[in-house]
Amino acid sequence: MSLLAALNPPQREAAKYLDGPLLVLAGAGSGKTRVITHKIAYLIGECGYKPGSIAAITFTNKAAREMQERASKLTQNVNTKGLIVTTFHSMGLRMLREDAKFAELKPAFSILDSADAAGIVSDILKTTDKQEIRRAVGRISLWKNALQSPAAALAAAEDDNARVYAKIYDRYDATLRAYQAVDFDDLIRLPAELLDTHLELREKWQNRLRHILVDEYQDTNVAQYRLLQKLTGVRAAFTAVGDDDQAIYGWRGASADNLRQLNEDYPHLHVIKLEQNYRSTIRILKAANALIANNPKLFEKRLWSELGVGDAIQVMPTRDDEHEAESVVMRLLSHKFQHRTEWRDYAILYRGNYQARVFEQALRNEKVPYQLSGGQSFFDRAEIKDVIAYLRLIANSDDDPAFIRAVTTPKRGIGAATLEKLGQVAATLHVSLFEAVFSAAAASQIGERQLAPLTEFCQFINRFEERIVREPAGELLNDLLKIIDYEIYLFDQDDQRAAQGKWNNVLEFAAWIAKKGEEDEKDLLQLTQTIALITLLEGREEQEPDAVRLSTLHAAKGLEFGHVFLVGVEENILPHRDAVDEGRLEEERRLMYVGVTRAKKSLTLSYCSRRKRARESVACDPSRFIDELGDDVRQPEKPTTAEAKASGSDRLAALKAMLG
Repeated sequence: MSLLAALNPPQREAAKYLDGPLLVLAGAGSGKTRVITHKIAYLIGECGYKPGSIAAITFTNKAAREMQERASKLTQNVNTKGLIVTTFHSMGLRMLREDAKFAELKPAFSILDSADAAGIVSDILKTTDKQEIRRAVGRISLWKNALQSPAAALAAAEDDNARVYAKIYDRYDATLRAYQAVDFDDLIRLPAELLDTHLELREKWQNRLRHILVDEYQDTNVAQYRLLQKLTGVRAAFTAVGDDDQAIYGWRGASADNLRQLNEDYPHLHVIKLEQNYRSTIRILKAANALIANNPKLFEKRLWSELGVGDAIQVMPTRDDEHEAESVVMRLLSHKFQHRTEWRDYAILYRGNYQARVFEQALRNEKVPYQLSGGQSFFDRAEIKDVIAYLRLIANSDDDPAFIRAVTTPKRGIGAATLEKLGQVAATLHVSLFEAVFSAAAASQIGERQLAPLTEFCQFINRFEERIVREPAGELLNDLLKIIDYEIYLFDQDDQRAAQGKWNNVLEFAAWIAKKGEEDEKDLLQLTQTIALITLLEGREEQEPDAVRLSTLHAAKGLEFGHVFLVGVEENILPHRDAVDEGRLEEERRLMYVGVTRAKKSLTLSYCSRRKRARESVACDPSRFIDELGDDVRQPEKPTTAEAKASGSDRLAALKAMLG
């Protein structure tokens, strides 16, 4: 039986097509992951491609892991060792690690997270104003994603404001080079630039990778598109899978124009449309098609389904934020009671994180388990960042932000004044803080008593660095935690319960490092570089917990739920006021489309007539998008306030009686 027998005709065509560049326009729920995994299996199993010559690139670790698992199942009897299924950033890291010298980096370069980057910008600006820092960081990120160097940004600056930001970018870039560090955007920018300027590198990678598959192509930015072009070269053996109707990351530098660009750059581009949807009922798709038809289209497509007509889409007007949250939770409870579903079948989706609080409250009041998407990542916790600072410093002694964090946690009697003097020495000598500790200038300018704990600390780090390549990562980390007395430090800092929670997180992290080191045969240095790219929590939940999902629309992309409540569907929220003012209405419509197409069986939209803003209550209008969903949407007659109050409390009483 053929590997591709399970696919529908357009899916099968996409999996078999190998005559040049291919764009697969995959509508929501049309089985795009299925096409990618079957194509990988087909390339290896039936076309004789070596696994190491295929790369499938996606946007999240979770998507990459799922793809890897599904591809392995399909190629059960074949050795797929070497197959690359990864994110854009991990692919960039792999290339930089191998060819660091071309970027004038040592192989043990550090990867700075967003907090480190913000810290550097804060130092350059000499301010702690979060908004100002965020603006500068955002500006730098957009420049890097567009492959603009600091010099190019300065040359293209259209006003004083842009010139100031370009100069900050220049100093930021110089600081990173001094630290032998890169940020997230560099992981794509640097490989794209290196392939552009070094023919030997370009040939090496083009010969290694014979076919590249890119998922979520509509979310790529200029740098990612350029990287794809340079990796595939004149052969252009790639499969780009995407959906122009789900391009919702323009604000982050993603360019929906990359779809148009493909058409222009590759005149022989073959386009295949996947329009059969395997997720939603006919009514949901009819509304989604009607909505998105209001956007100008590069490629026409209409989703269809064989999953039956389904329930009408419900619209629920409510009085205010709290009434909206109570009404949604009540409707969810009564639906669950009637249909005997599970909590995980439900999602409450909203435009902005700030909308979640009142729904959390309402769910807690009714003791409903829920899971919040896009909450704090495991790696953002202070105790994990403390430990990672040590690992980064052991891997790369030039990493100044890691040095400062590690040397002051736990406290070693090294004060701010001593560090300031050390900073001056390092700046004068143009070396890292670590290197400055061993300089003659430090010996003469910092008192012997102040310098002793610094020297001792650096020698301790050096001893660990020597052990990195010889000893298993897990043992090394446990040894480190013992020597620095991190557990004692936590219990000195916090009350018993909080400290125990933090220490448990550290133990979990150490166990994870040990397991990952064994499984992937990586030493502590390689794991440290990878850590910056992994959100541990993505891999911790093997089974999704049985809980209602609360999520922003952006974070819900790629997910599906039996029953969706899309809340706050109002003018100024969805579409967002800023987006309308800035002419980004089409992207907001796509965001609404993403929300609608998450639903498999039922969809309920809610909006408020008034909403709390700061201290006052303001009047709200239902979103224009509700009317754009077409006439098959059930809008109830508005009850009087008294009726609404009565019916709400009656329903609650009746429900509780049933459940009781």
